Amino acid sequence: MKEYEKTYTTKAKFMLHGGDYNPDQWLDRPDILADDIELMKLAHTNTFSIGIFAWSALEPEEGIYRFEWLDEIFNNIQGIGGRVILATPSGARPAWMSQKYPEVLRVNASRVKQLHGGRHNHCFTSGVYREKTQVMNRLLAERYGEHPSLLMWHISNEYGGECHCEKCQAAFRDWLKEKYNHDLKSLNDAWWGPFWSHTYSDWSQIESPSPLGENMVHGLNLDWRRFVTDQTISFFENEIVPIRELTPNIPITTNFMADTHELIPFQALDYSKFAKHLDVLSWDAYPAWHNDWESTADLAMRVGFINDLYRSLKQQPFLLMESTPSLVNWHKVNKAKRPGMHLLSSMQMVAHGSDSVMYFQWRKSRGSSEKFHGAVVDHDNSSENRVFQDVAGVGQTLEKLSDIVGTNRPADVAILYDWESNWALNDAQGFGKETKRYPQTLVAHYRTFWEQDIPVDVITKEQEFSGYKLLIVPMLYLVSEEMIAGLKSFVANGGTLVMTYISGLVNEHDLTYLGGWHKDLQAIFGMRPVETDTLYPSDKNYVIYRNQSYELKDYATVIELNTAKPEGQYKEDFYANTPAVTSHQYKGGKTYYLGGRLEDEFHRNFYQELISELALHPAVFIKHEKGVSVQVRQSPEHDYIFVMNFTEEKQPIVIEDQVKDLVTGEELKGELTLEKYEVRILEKARGRASSFEGGMRS
Repeated sequence: MKEYEKTYTTKAKFMLHGGDYNPDQWLDRPDILADDIELMKLAHTNTFSIGIFAWSALEPEEGIYRFEWLDEIFNNIQGIGGRVILATPSGARPAWMSQKYPEVLRVNASRVKQLHGGRHNHCFTSGVYREKTQVMNRLLAERYGEHPSLLMWHISNEYGGECHCEKCQAAFRDWLKEKYNHDLKSLNDAWWGPFWSHTYSDWSQIESPSPLGENMVHGLNLDWRRFVTDQTISFFENEIVPIRELTPNIPITTNFMADTHELIPFQALDYSKFAKHLDVLSWDAYPAWHNDWESTADLAMRVGFINDLYRSLKQQPFLLMESTPSLVNWHKVNKAKRPGMHLLSSMQMVAHGSDSVMYFQWRKSRGSSEKFHGAVVDHDNSSENRVFQDVAGVGQTLEKLSDIVGTNRPADVAILYDWESNWALNDAQGFGKETKRYPQTLVAHYRTFWEQDIPVDVITKEQEFSGYKLLIVPMLYLVSEEMIAGLKSFVANGGTLVMTYISGLVNEHDLTYLGGWHKDLQAIFGMRPVETDTLYPSDKNYVIYRNQSYELKDYATVIELNTAKPEGQYKEDFYANTPAVTSHQYKGGKTYYLGGRLEDEFHRNFYQELISELALHPAVFIKHEKGVSVQVRQSPEHDYIFVMNFTEEKQPIVIEDQVKDLVTGEELKGELTLEKYEVRILEKARGRASSFEGGMRS
């Protein structure tokens, strides 16, 4: 495994605990603001994000600035030893700006200008908005850049969306000219222009997809999504010019998101590109705990996948910038966290690499759309209710975990996630409209390692592969020549590579490879996929692997063998008794191809073989039952072990090495019982050898 030194990404050597604080909503209530300071101490909180939506309070009229209230907030937080994450307020404009400068308003895909209201409906290309944000951010940096409480900059909030105005159309054409070296023929070739007579004879003819879902020029769709990411990053970079100039030593973040119902990575922006522009990555996590469609353990596993993706983007600790201590107000059903879940879910974030537990929001709004969204301080203004006490308990726990700050999670296993490939696959008019499910498929391959407590990095194609023993690339539909060369080198140099159905079908322009599967993929896998069968939900087929039958659904690839070894066969249909799973030795490494979408039990058994073969094992072995997760962060000297019960019952565990409970101070070894939703946080010196020798837990 890789070894990491501590990385103090925020320059704070303590766990951050606090959240979004909106004193601008309470400026006419000094008694409320005074209560906040006292409640912050009682809640064991230490850090607050301020100013995220405060533009109208900071600049109520154009050129008229009101910073006195923010001065007072800074000083009050400093008075209790707290820290401030200062936000730039570009996520929501004041009404006077929309009225005077309508170009700042976003235009939707149907070419309709949006009205003022809501948030995140500004044009990223607007020169006026770029200028106004820079003016505001310069004033903030000049005034607060040297304030002793300033810990970080929080740039805007949850970037997303797109604009189709004329300024954005012109910017898109300029982006395309640069990408294709001002050669319109190259663009037409990349977009397969003759299809439906979509060849362009002048750059001015090109427009963004409108509406996006009905445009059949897939190269255009793919480049538009790339442009949206790049233009969002460009807006971000414009925002931070005065901040980098005036406060070069203050780290910068912005809060990434996840799509919530199935908890998959946010789809609209390529975060692998955006992450490179941040000093610290943070994200807003709102899992639907206690839902009625999955077990608590299944949801925890998917939370772990997102955490491991966002941690891996920068290979350093991240921040949980927003979470709820109780419930949200925008799920279909807004269910409260049950007793014990707030501590457990918070510690899971820390276990996977977070150096913070932050909330949206500190105090519930009195009106508008978030007045019933969960908060630390409810409308009763009390420190005695259950939620407040849960928050205080998390704060007391975090105060004992300072040694964990800056530590990472080394991994020998990597799963590759690619935003562009997912965009192209979703656009592809083939396969099953509802069954592509690329992110969900990656989570299915992640499951076994999470259940076995084996750490995983969820990486992107720009990252280095060579440090891993095992690389898994499910459904990697879009694969460039450069990417194929990287995979080939990884295997040739001793790596083990797993690929699946619907992989390697198109290049970076979403054009298919002629002549069938790419010759280099055929070389390293020793076979080629010749046909993909798409199944109805009612269709049944099976794969026989190691004399056991596993259910297959959605997809089956017909495989032509060359030098590969067949490891499993289809049971039914016209491809019965033909290879469904293959292996192949290529130079110093080995490849596996899984031709069909198979059930979880297949993944458990298939990956267990690789776990044994490659000597993959947990950083620390603790014996436990299914539904308990053991995750480890490491410093050069210590293992920090989080043992978490994501089941509804008590669970026995067996600790085989002497450890110390960081919360209680107890020395522990042997059998222990975890209560429902209980978490234990343990420390073990790295010098002590683990008794783990591999193999399944009982």
